[in-house]
Amino acid sequence: MARQPRILAGETAAITGAARGIGRATAEAFLRQGMRVAIGDVDFEAARQTAGELGASTVALPLDVTDRESFSAFLDGAEEQLGPLDVLVNNAGIMQVGRFIDEDDLTARRMVDINLHGVILGMKLALERMIPRDRGHIVNISSQAGKFGAPGGATYSATKHAVVGLTEAIRGELRLMGAHIDVSYVMPFVVNTELGAGLGEARGMATLEPTDVAEAIVEALQLGIVDVWVPKSAKRTNVLAAVLPRALSEGMTRAMKADRVLAGADVTTRRAYELRAARSKPGLEPSLEPATEQPQIAEVTGD
Repeated sequence: MARQPRILAGETAAITGAARGIGRATAEAFLRQGMRVAIGDVDFEAARQTAGELGASTVALPLDVTDRESFSAFLDGAEEQLGPLDVLVNNAGIMQVGRFIDEDDLTARRMVDINLHGVILGMKLALERMIPRDRGHIVNISSQAGKFGAPGGATYSATKHAVVGLTEAIRGELRLMGAHIDVSYVMPFVVNTELGAGLGEARGMATLEPTDVAEAIVEALQLGIVDVWVPKSAKRTNVLAAVLPRALSEGMTRAMKADRVLAGADVTTRRAYELRAARSKPGLEPSLEPATEQPQIAEVTGD
């Protein structure tokens, strides 16, 4: 028997990195379902503006996903103002594109801190609330780079691979505990956000809109989908690549130019976004004249 879609109306959701991009689109999609939404972002002014534009049933709260006290305060504030937490979407992330051998250590550490440790921290804090109630759903935003590995984004790919493994492992632990809590991970292709600015294109793969990802997240909540591919057709490509000999699967990747999506990024197009994003976190101030070959680190407040 097909699973009946879960009714989301009246539920409380908290979304990290929700001032812009996928996070904002997801907040809008949740509101259309009748949910209440807490928008967390390191750029609190942008979060407040977004919440004001989205209107009732939305609150903005400051959030640094790498800081336990900040993350805990975010979830506490969401519950105090909107009610017990039903859904957490771990959306905040950072990305630097460029050759691995040119990547500085601070960039790598910050990418791991936000993309992976931020998700780990969010899951721990959310589960502390959800397990005693025996209900809830956590959605972690990964990437198709978390399945295939993308040249030009090695550390980013590593963090997104880790998010997939983390989610699958925790799903297994919750099942062994008998806890009725769902977990999902979302793997979009390139999305038309600031993060996706200037990236290359793959043959047969259209750039997504944030609303495409948001709609997939809503469907995951309604139906309990674990691995969420956006677009859905990408799942067939993944299955095919897994069964083909390596030489053929890599040849298919080259033919689609999928290996050039990050490696062929236009640094000039990405510059304004990455300079703005780099300023969003203390200690990550960009140089006045960034190198033309390698972009600065990008703090993504809507992955």
